[in-house]
Amino acid sequence: MFRFEDPIYLYALVVLPLLAVVRFLMVRQQKRRLRKFGDRELVRQLMPDVSRFRPLVKFSLLLTALGLLIVMAARPQFGTKISREKRTGIETIIAMDISNSMLAEDVAPSRLDRSKMMVENLVDNFSNDKIGLIVFAGDAFIQLPITSDYVSAKMFLSSISPAMIATQGTDIAKAISMATHSFTQQEGVGKAIIVITDGEDHEGGALEAAKEAKEKGMRVYVLGVGSPNGAPIPTGNGDYMKDNTGQTVMTGLNEDMCRQLAQAGGGAYIHVENNSNAQDQLDQELDKLAKKEIESTIYSDYDEQFQAVGILVLLLLLIEICILDIKNPLLKNVSLFKRKKVATIGLLLLVVTAAMAQSDRQLVRQGNKQFRAGNHADAEVSYRKAVEKNPRHAQAQYNLGNALLGQRKDSAAVSQYESAAKLETNPLRKAQAYHNIGVVCQGQKQYAQAIEAYKEALRNNPADDETRYNLELCKRQQQQQQQQNQQNQQNKDNKDQKDKDKDKQQQDQQKQQDKKDQQKEQQQQQQKKQQMSRENAEQMLNAAIQDEKQTQERMKKAQQQPNRRRLEKNW
Repeated sequence: MFRFEDPIYLYALVVLPLLAVVRFLMVRQQKRRLRKFGDRELVRQLMPDVSRFRPLVKFSLLLTALGLLIVMAARPQFGTKISREKRTGIETIIAMDISNSMLAEDVAPSRLDRSKMMVENLVDNFSNDKIGLIVFAGDAFIQLPITSDYVSAKMFLSSISPAMIATQGTDIAKAISMATHSFTQQEGVGKAIIVITDGEDHEGGALEAAKEAKEKGMRVYVLGVGSPNGAPIPTGNGDYMKDNTGQTVMTGLNEDMCRQLAQAGGGAYIHVENNSNAQDQLDQELDKLAKKEIESTIYSDYDEQFQAVGILVLLLLLIEICILDIKNPLLKNVSLFKRKKVATIGLLLLVVTAAMAQSDRQLVRQGNKQFRAGNHADAEVSYRKAVEKNPRHAQAQYNLGNALLGQRKDSAAVSQYESAAKLETNPLRKAQAYHNIGVVCQGQKQYAQAIEAYKEALRNNPADDETRYNLELCKRQQQQQQQQNQQNQQNKDNKDQKDKDKDKQQQDQQKQQDKKDQQKEQQQQQQKKQQMSRENAEQMLNAAIQDEKQTQERMKKAQQQPNRRRLEKNW
């Protein structure tokens, strides 16, 4: 596939027809001047050494050389380097237990940290293998789809913690079942499921899932982390986790469960302690798996073609120098001097253009060396310098995204991948940029963005089976997330409804209590009124009795007094 890295320089090609028009006008004016001397045929006979076609040929050569110089400044690039590598390896899915019991410190520094160290060492020993990562507790989800990108594997591994899954517990069966559906469809390659757990299976069904994986040609290896004697679970604030009765929770390694699980899965059980024996045993077991030769297509940078254009320019200039307008020795030397001068200027332009064309490419190569050595920060600096020199360098933008991703700068990496995809004209490289965006978004559980990125990648490269697999997996994860969100929302609504019902019940009870208190108060007031009415009646009765007594006493006194005659005086 052919392209120009800096196509803006091609606008300078407009100068070529202008020069041709100028030359045509000059030749026309020269012919007019010759006519003033006399007849054209006579004048030509007077100049037998002058060629009619050599000046036109020489001008055409110079004009072509100038056009090629402009093309060379635009940096022509042809095709991509496509190399095919044959690699032999296996596919491994690691299912890591991240329940709270994995925080126990009976294995230094803790069960979870020890598991991370083992996986990191395992990834370091991989060269041509593929790896995937699943985390589980009471639920399970894919942290990293199966890939050969070991940098991403380490990046996702470092961010694992029990807080990633709200549902606590240990559902080993679901993790194994999910792992069996996470491998590629390639046949004949060894496929291993490595379960790292303390063996506390709270859900059941793990043995059946391991047997099903064995029937599909997979091997289940179990790494038992912890001590059978048990250990408390730290909470992070200097205390340990306690149960409902206030007793400290003790968690121990269930070796019997781990052995049964490994036996059902056709693999091996390995006890992880504070030494490196478990790592060596695991490496030996994985070496026993069948390794199949895999042919991978690797796309590298565009090849610069300015060297071939520069050589063609030099050849044209040399040919133009060798062609003379006339055969006069004196004029020949003068013409040769002028042509040497033009050739020197052309060579200088060639050197300057080549230096400009190579500057950003050299920075990219320097960054590639630093990136392969693991110096992602230094590689980022080199790539940024290359982008500053040539902002339209798609490969520099893409490699800068890889360097940022290696430093766990996910947002910045996605931005660089998007810039590279916009600048890239090769659909295969553009598809790879969108694929990387999808992997990063999927790792951050941004499934909607990941799905759009995978779709865009497939539009540019419909034959990418790995992207298609990740797309389907991401859709499934999105559905699970939506279902979980709906369940959480439903649980929240139920809880809110229960709280409302409880509050309403409490309010009804309070109202009933208030009503009872009010009735009681009314009864007390009524009794008080009744009591007061009885007292008033007694007082009135007593008062009436007293009045009656006084009236009878007055009547008795009146009857006891003698009758007096009234005397009337006549004055």
